[in-house]
Amino acid sequence: MRSTLHTTPRPDDGPVTVVWGEMPPGTERDATHAALLHAAADLTGAPVHRIRLDHGPGGRPRLTGPASGLRVSVSHTRGAGAVALSRHRPVGVDIETVRPFAAGPLARRWLDEASADWVARSPRSARVRAFLWLWTQKEAIGKARGHGLGAGGLTQPLPLPADTLPGPTGRLRTLPDDPRTACAVLPTGSRRHVLALAVGDV
Repeated sequence: MRSTLHTTPRPDDGPVTVVWGEMPPGTERDATHAALLHAAADLTGAPVHRIRLDHGPGGRPRLTGPASGLRVSVSHTRGAGAVALSRHRPVGVDIETVRPFAAGPLARRWLDEASADWVARSPRSARVRAFLWLWTQKEAIGKARGHGLGAGGLTQPLPLPADTLPGPTGRLRTLPDDPRTACAVLPTGSRRHVLALAVGDV
């Protein structure tokens, strides 16, 4: 598993920790939960056996024991998993595996009109990654807000690139209609996955 630190728009908060990695299919859930517990132990200095993973209302993950003050998020997809941890702000993380699917029609079905148009304008070879570039950020934003993709998460406006799909920068940017929420697509060093992070109450 790889660990990275990301500065929020409020640097005095301290960085957000993101841990992600690839793993054999079928092991994603257990491996991701183990990664969360070990990352929490590293942040708090507490023994990992004293930290437990629980779930709050709506299934939102939360830690008990010495790590109960951390804000956390978990995501897993076929062959990969990711976790995010913050001492101060609610966080959301989402990871998706790049695989063939009808990105254009799915964008029309699930996303707002501007986003669907942008996916349709993307080169055919880039449409899946364009769709996942949007989807992972929307999912991460919903998790940071505590409601997932429900309650308007799919229609959440995102700043759309003018032309080509941008590379993942890892730089958290506030949303145009909500300056208290910031998100980014993160570099993974792999074209097999798209990974996004969101931070709330910034």
